Amino acid sequence: MALRGGKMSYSSYTSDALNALRNKAETEQCQALASLKIMLSHPAGIGDHSTTDLHDNLNEALSQLADADDRLETLKKYHKELLYQGK
Repeated sequence: MALRGGKMSYSSYTSDALNALRNKAETEQCQALASLKIMLSHPAGIGDHSTTDLHDNLNEALSQLADADDRLETLKKYHKELLYQGK
């Protein structure tokens, strides 16, 4: 990354790497949301039916969602001009 004319200039590798990070976080965000929806809508469809396991699984999915959201926000904060062009 270099500063040219007051703007950041990114190499092709940097752009590809940042986009890969964004794509991974967005995928994990979607997976966590799907898991939460399934568990909240159809808890009997989960392999182990105990309430404790269900709550543990819900907490795990929520943690995964929060982690993905945090990573996306961090990428937006520091690399918004590259990652979200034309969006």
